[in-house]
Amino acid sequence: MSQNIAQIIRTSGSWSGSAGTISLDYEGRFFRRKLLTSTDGEKILVDLPQTTSLNQGDAVELTDGRLMEITAAPEPVLIVTGENLARIGWHIGNRHTPCQIEADRLIILDDPVIAHMLDHVGARCVKATLPFTPEGGAYGHGRTHSHDHGNSAHTHDHSHAH
Repeated sequence: MSQNIAQIIRTSGSWSGSAGTISLDYEGRFFRRKLLTSTDGEKILVDLPQTTSLNQGDAVELTDGRLMEITAAPEPVLIVTGENLARIGWHIGNRHTPCQIEADRLIILDDPVIAHMLDHVGARCVKATLPFTPEGGAYGHGRTHSHDHGNSAHTHDHSHAH
C-alpha cells in the first residue's frame, strides 16, 4: 500500500466539498512533518515546507487530491468568567497564554499556576473538556509566542505593579 502524503494546506473557508477528518489537540496542530491518523484510521504523512499552526476547519490535501479536515479535539481547559473579563483577559495575555475569547467567557488550557493567578484577580475558573481554538495573535494565524523568550531582546516586568 502506498503512503498517503499531504504537502498542501487549504485554509478554512478556502475549500468545500467532502473531506475525511483528523482530530488534533492544540499542541498537536502545530508541526512541520508528522504522521497523523484520520478518524477512520487512515495514516497520512503531512510534510510541510515550514512549521505551521493548523486551525479548526483547515484541510490538508493529499497527493491523490482528497482532503482531510482538521478539527480541534476536546482537551482539558479552564472556562474563565468574572466581573471584569477585560481585566482578566489582560492578565491572561500578559502571560502570553493562548486564549479562546467568547462573549461571556474566556477559555484557556488547564494550567493550575494560571488558574491560581486568575483567582487572585477575581476570576472564576471551571475545569472542562472542550475543543480549544484560541485567537491567533496580531501578527499571524494560530500561535502567539510562548513565554520562553530565549535570547531575544524582548523584556518586560510581570509584577503586579504595572
